[in-house]
Amino acid sequence: MSSVNRRNFLKASGVAILPAFVPAIATASTNKTESPADEPIIKFFYDGEDFTPSMYINELQKINSGETIKRDFYGQGGAVTALEKKFTEITGKEKAIYMPTGTMANQFAIAVLSGNNTKVFVQDESHVYRDEADAAQSVFQKRLMPLAKGKTYFTAADLEKAVDGLKGEEVFSSGIGAVSIENPVRRMNGCMVPLEEIKKISAYCRSKQIKLHLDGARIFMASAWSGVSIKKYASYFDTVYISLYKYLGAAGGAILCGEKTVIDQMPHLMKIHGGNMFGNWTSAAMALHRLEGIETRLQESIKQATTLFTDLNKTKLINISTLDGGTNIYPVEFSKEVDGKKVQELLDKQYKIRIAPPNEKNQTQFTVNETILYRDAASITDAFKEAIAAAKR
Repeated sequence: MSSVNRRNFLKASGVAILPAFVPAIATASTNKTESPADEPIIKFFYDGEDFTPSMYINELQKINSGETIKRDFYGQGGAVTALEKKFTEITGKEKAIYMPTGTMANQFAIAVLSGNNTKVFVQDESHVYRDEADAAQSVFQKRLMPLAKGKTYFTAADLEKAVDGLKGEEVFSSGIGAVSIENPVRRMNGCMVPLEEIKKISAYCRSKQIKLHLDGARIFMASAWSGVSIKKYASYFDTVYISLYKYLGAAGGAILCGEKTVIDQMPHLMKIHGGNMFGNWTSAAMALHRLEGIETRLQESIKQATTLFTDLNKTKLINISTLDGGTNIYPVEFSKEVDGKKVQELLDKQYKIRIAPPNEKNQTQFTVNETILYRDAASITDAFKEAIAAAKR
């Protein structure tokens, strides 16, 4: 099965309406509680556990019973300061700061790194270019220069060619401020930028005194699936943004790491752009707690998924494949003998396993996260086999 274009897949399969779809599933299922500890629900979508409000409150209560959660005051002190310190250790950067959103972290980093220079090179399929409402242009007067359309990444050679080409293509030189790289790239089904290419791009940027930003919203996924530490990834960049909610369970928030001279400019930018929130401890405490052991849990999730997918592929009634340079997203196709949508319904109602609805081609995607650890691989395999057998045409 070839690589599935994520945006087209979402539209065709109905996964784009999962936020509305999931509550409906929960209502229809036999689940009697929202607590994964009591009746674990395995979810083959999202990058981590997706807490409902009551689950979130219960988790915070558990955290607080172990060690009292300390509140922050406009992002200062308490759980926020502890979280920032933890991320300086993880990334190896001089300083870190909590921000309410990843878009804010990306845009502020690019703006500060660029200074008065206006051009910023980005991947055409990146979040910065496609999903941040042209903030770089409309708010910060930065001109985004997209490269590698339809591809996961551009190469150092691509970047050098684009930079050199500016001399003959533009009359006035406005200066290259920064380069931004997203890794892994969600629009490209979570595929990664190879470390060797990152090294080359970093070396080129440093030789030209061009600053380099990492949109590492899902960098923990890249690290788990590549075996490259987050600190090593971060070492090639001037600033690094990491999401707190995609797999750390927080209600929101982001962390931006970099040199002190860069990070020290962020509080003022947050204030003037309305991002200086009074209390951030509910998200910071959750992320701080779930950071402990995240690397081990992700490695165990990969092992569990590998065992599960190998066993299921042997049935010849389902094909779960991998993507070149992929992370936790796996293309899935049911055989013509099987009604994939019926499998999806049976898994949810009878086994509390949730997958995205297959499209008209009987295709879907499995996104591996740590909910796969709620049960052993053998029991999950049995559930799938039973559901598939019952859904034969």
